Amino acid sequence: MSQFALKTSLPSYLRDEQQKIEAHAKGYGLDFFATMFEVLPYDHMNEIASYGGFPSRYPHWRFGMAYEELKKSSEYGLSTIYEMVINNSPAVAYLLEGNSLVDQKIVMAHVYGHVDFFKNNFAFASTDQGKNPETGAPIRKWIDAMANHGAVIRRWANRVGIEKIEAFIDDCLSLENLIDPHRPHARKSVTDSALEEPSYDKPGEELPRLRVDRDYMESYINPDAYMQAQRKKVEDEASKQKKTPEEPDRDVMGFLLEHASLEAWERDVLAVVRREAYYFAPQAQTKIMNEGWATYWHSKILTEKAAEGSEIIDYADRCAGVLATTKERLNPYKLGVELYRHIEERWNKGQFGKEWDECDDLATRQSWDRRLGLGRKKIFEVRSHYTDITFIDEFLTPDFAAEQKLFAFGWSNKNDRFEVETRQFQAVKKKLLFQLTNAGNPVVSVEDKNHKNRGELLLSHDHQGIDLRQDYAQAVLVALERVWHRPVELRTLVEGKTVYLRFDGNAHKVKT
Repeated sequence: MSQFALKTSLPSYLRDEQQKIEAHAKGYGLDFFATMFEVLPYDHMNEIASYGGFPSRYPHWRFGMAYEELKKSSEYGLSTIYEMVINNSPAVAYLLEGNSLVDQKIVMAHVYGHVDFFKNNFAFASTDQGKNPETGAPIRKWIDAMANHGAVIRRWANRVGIEKIEAFIDDCLSLENLIDPHRPHARKSVTDSALEEPSYDKPGEELPRLRVDRDYMESYINPDAYMQAQRKKVEDEASKQKKTPEEPDRDVMGFLLEHASLEAWERDVLAVVRREAYYFAPQAQTKIMNEGWATYWHSKILTEKAAEGSEIIDYADRCAGVLATTKERLNPYKLGVELYRHIEERWNKGQFGKEWDECDDLATRQSWDRRLGLGRKKIFEVRSHYTDITFIDEFLTPDFAAEQKLFAFGWSNKNDRFEVETRQFQAVKKKLLFQLTNAGNPVVSVEDKNHKNRGELLLSHDHQGIDLRQDYAQAVLVALERVWHRPVELRTLVEGKTVYLRFDGNAHKVKT
């Protein structure tokens, strides 16, 4: 893979187009990392795509399976990969060999939108690996990091065997969504009380003392050495009773890495999978915003600057395909770009603030235009400070939902098909936010590493209206037991009742 991935420089005519599009993007105010484009044939593009866009990853059968799926899909004309871009500095993007010139222009403009988003959205700050001491720019060498991960795994595979390594990676991948995506942004606050020494002189917390009838005998009957011994005894007892973690910990993989009894090779493999899970987490948190932002700018650059008159029809045809929506699934490109445009229009016309919110006259609202021209500034601000959940929560309005014909649908057992459940704005918005919360994954936290004082692991599921799939939950418990090396229990709700799903290494049990 690495032998050809970095030897695919652009031909001169594409290099000229790249320089023009880059200049247009900077002229609109986009701020991005230096970006390298490479042209790949179909088979090489599929290989890169199977590795998640990287030229080298650790060895595992799932990458081969992904390659076969992509290869057959492209051969049968079911899908085509037009572009890929890596959150790296410098960013690396791939163009598909054989695409028309207008396709390549669209992809280049789209890529610059993505790279601007990678550099400026706060969620991606968690992928920084440090700061350049001279310029202060973030360091993101993830192509090197992924290659290093592969080298680590291969070294262990040579020592303990590839079958053993791949089996353990399977277990780790079953747990890769059990991370806390907000953890990289949390700042631990140290309060004054946390810095104080524990006091045993408070009511109810006095150290055990021998009974003294005369005050002057206190130092003889309860000498300092005796009291120090009593203090240590109390501290040891408190330490035994102290639960770990003290509060539920959503970073299950990090907890296992810190507390599980792992061999050196197991610890390295788990650390690699966890680190890569945190790398990809911001992309899951900002799918709608990121794709919408890139679509907004490729549309702006092509229609106003880069496209020739003879290319507009082809451009419109490509965009129609990208923005097409179906009733089966949400199109993040369509929702994202339309919501950015909606925000831009509102802030250009001054449709925000107390006066706007309190206006209940339909005719006045429809003709409202303060000509503020703040739309462009506002969408750049939104691009930097929001994720999909806050983006939808704050800017999805009833007017926008009605305009875009948004609705919530579900499966009808009566008619054996998906049908519209409701068009009410609050219900639609609530369902959309629910799907985006934690990227649609269950929220699971570690409760206790010494459950029932037997060294067993207890986890809890934050039930939010949907029961866990039992087969998925059992598979995760198997993986957890394999990593923890002790029985594992998960507390959840099933049909409104609290149950404990347990796996002891041999059999699954359900306790109420």
